[in-house]
Amino acid sequence: MRKRPESYPGLLDEVDKKILEILREDSKRRLKDIARELSKPVSTVHERVTRLVRAGVIKRFTVEVDYSKLGYTVKALILLNVDGKHILDVESDISRHQNVEAVYDITGEFDVAVIASFKSISELDEFVKWLLKHPYIKQSRTSIIFRVAKEEKRLPL
Repeated sequence: MRKRPESYPGLLDEVDKKILEILREDSKRRLKDIARELSKPVSTVHERVTRLVRAGVIKRFTVEVDYSKLGYTVKALILLNVDGKHILDVESDISRHQNVEAVYDITGEFDVAVIASFKSISELDEFVKWLLKHPYIKQSRTSIIFRVAKEEKRLPL
């Protein structure tokens, strides 16, 4: 008997993949429209979406906001060296900051990578100074991101 992946209690078939593709493009698409596009009964599409949600494959239905249009024009990559015993605590503290988009536990010269956006350089400056007040952060290196060449979570299904 084949062991199923722990992350999803069943393999994605072509119908699941097509549903996910449609919802990734527009999460407010009506099930009725998806069913028509896939030539499937609405009940089938509903059951598949429900199963994907329950399994955690679909984490949430959301809207994609262009934050630069709202004034968030300064995006930064901040690398941190952290006291090893406290990396999880530091990551948790940083994750709660409203301007932080992502926090990564990484290997190499630095321990933590942070992506954050701000409305001004002075906001970024305040954030970096806030970070450096943390007793377990030993060093930081900040790079301003000039242009985003690609930024999306759309891996092959």
